[in-house]
Amino acid sequence: MITQLIIPAAGLGRRLGLQLPKALAMLGNQSLVARTLNCLLPVEFTEPSIVIFPKGYEEAFREALSEVPVAIQYIEGGLERRDSVKRGLDGLNPDTDIVVIHDAARPFPPLRAVCTAIDATRQYGAATLATPVTDTILTDNGTGCLGMTPDRSLLWSCQTPQVFQVDLIRQAYGDERNTGISCTDDATLVQRIGSPVKLVDGGVMNFKVTTKLELAFANYLLEQGLV
Repeated sequence: MITQLIIPAAGLGRRLGLQLPKALAMLGNQSLVARTLNCLLPVEFTEPSIVIFPKGYEEAFREALSEVPVAIQYIEGGLERRDSVKRGLDGLNPDTDIVVIHDAARPFPPLRAVCTAIDATRQYGAATLATPVTDTILTDNGTGCLGMTPDRSLLWSCQTPQVFQVDLIRQAYGDERNTGISCTDDATLVQRIGSPVKLVDGGVMNFKVTTKLELAFANYLLEQGLV
């Protein structure tokens, strides 16, 4: 089955305190997006990989990814993440069967788990990397006080890649039940139309760089040779 990669990278780096897109923040001697894409090269996706960039930054992304040894298709992103992903789906090769959608800001994707998710998608139609939570999770009752304490054994922290049979994710994006809802991940859209989504443990190193502390931690891991 033909498998293609989409990397949404149109987010801005406000929480990182940057004046440029988050995906262009430096991690070691590479941008976040370059390191993320390079880490996924062993999966051998069908080319081109699709990178979604924010308006006005195409040349900066081309320069940042100039040494990545794969063909890249650059697509300008939309106002929201779902708009960007939709544009990426529209840009897929017509023969692509499975699409892997991975955040540019998760620079240490675990390859074994990614391959497991791709295999699971052949059976279930969709899969997402996630990791079981270790903290006790509390909900707010709307007044700033404790509402309830969900059963921790049922809770997972969502990650990417999220992997889909192409027809299924396109159906999820086109379904009226998903129109206009605020959703920060694509697996939830698929689950909302009644399709199962297999959970695959991505481990704690598959974290998302959102803050200065997380970027510093990612750089520390690189410096210490831990990733």
